[in-house]
Amino acid sequence: MRLRLGTAGAGRTQQPLAWGERLEHDGVQIALAPAGHVLGSSQIILEYAGSRVVISGDYKRQPDTTCAVFTPVSCDVFVTEATFALPVFRFPTPEQEIARLLASLTVFPERTHLLGCYPLGKSQRLIALLRAAGWDRPIFLHGAQSALCAAYEARGVQLGSLRPAIGAAKSELAGAVVLAPPRAATEPWVRRLVDPVVAFASGWMALRQRVRARGVELPLVISDHADWDGLLTTIVETGAGEVWVTHGREEALIHALVQRGLRGRELRLLGYGDEAEAAATDSVPD
Repeated sequence: MRLRLGTAGAGRTQQPLAWGERLEHDGVQIALAPAGHVLGSSQIILEYAGSRVVISGDYKRQPDTTCAVFTPVSCDVFVTEATFALPVFRFPTPEQEIARLLASLTVFPERTHLLGCYPLGKSQRLIALLRAAGWDRPIFLHGAQSALCAAYEARGVQLGSLRPAIGAAKSELAGAVVLAPPRAATEPWVRRLVDPVVAFASGWMALRQRVRARGVELPLVISDHADWDGLLTTIVETGAGEVWVTHGREEALIHALVQRGLRGRELRLLGYGDEAEAAATDSVPD
């Protein structure tokens, strides 16, 4: 994580700020804490005149061996995302969903399993989950995934044997797992795959209409965001009396907070449109 503080940043412009390290800018104490979203993702902690504000960014509460776990920070005001802030979003464990993928590979050992996922964070997490579940065969990658997997490995995240999918022999891809961006199933190179099982790993796969709309044969409910219970648990753990909600289903979460005696308010960010529209166009990771 790098903070751009300008000349008032006491020489810290463009310098990394480690978790737990503090700096001061115009009387505000600034620190970072892990957000658990993807590798390096951070919460921003701001302290001024005895008050503390924590800005979560995107975060998840499920364990992930490819990044540091989310650390709750006590605060007066908590700014939280709300991507999956509806009670319908209660995610199974990722291990359960990976077990479903492995079961499909057992039932259809000759078919390529094309797993749609975002290149940053989701791809590396899925690979780690497959390795932990015992899948030691090479995993094939679309070019969009390769560079970021290499970046993770350069930072100590071991992902095992990875190979490029484009250019691989058709015989190599039979019974293999191929990771590719969500829209890759429509690309011409997919014709080289052996009777592909189209899978997609996303929190949105909890909604049947999303599964049907994408033509997904094997939906895997694996998200890099907190689900409904994770959001509420996190808010309680921060001890914040006031919660600002942004980037998602603000109204539902604010209603739940008010029922629990907390003050909730909607925070609109310039540059963000309707969440459902953004998700439909694959512009926002999930």
